[in-house]
Amino acid sequence: MENGDGSVTGAGAVGSAGSLGLRVGQAVFSSASLLFMSVGVEFYSYTAFCFLVTIMGLVIPWSCTLAMIDVCSVFVGCPLRVPGVMVIVVVGDWVLSILSFAAACSSAAVIDLLLQFHGSQCSPRFCGRYQLSAMMAFLSWFLTAASAIFNFWFVASL
Repeated sequence: MENGDGSVTGAGAVGSAGSLGLRVGQAVFSSASLLFMSVGVEFYSYTAFCFLVTIMGLVIPWSCTLAMIDVCSVFVGCPLRVPGVMVIVVVGDWVLSILSFAAACSSAAVIDLLLQFHGSQCSPRFCGRYQLSAMMAFLSWFLTAASAIFNFWFVASL
């Protein structure tokens, strides 16, 4: 999209208010997923849950770092328009998006399998927290995928 001054901005590309909202949402949902999975439950018994914890642990610093860049860009007015850096952001978003989706899907599948055994493999307290964690991971994935699409669109328009 073109601003009135002739500069080009993407609706959710890095350096915009939309991107800041997406990054904050990613950090919040990833943190919630990580907390639901790792505090007070025995997630380490299942590889899919360990994978989810690892990926959410990667998404949080990525999202927070890019949120700080967005804050600087939006409030201070120093836009990030370096094509090489934007390509790194796009690749990072795509990789984390794919990994987040894989982690959320694998965790949801394990939860479904545990519930198939009528709760004999999973206490209601643990299964409920596992389900909340997987749901938060899916929400984080959705926002990461949106960021990847917006940034890809912006890089393609440069």
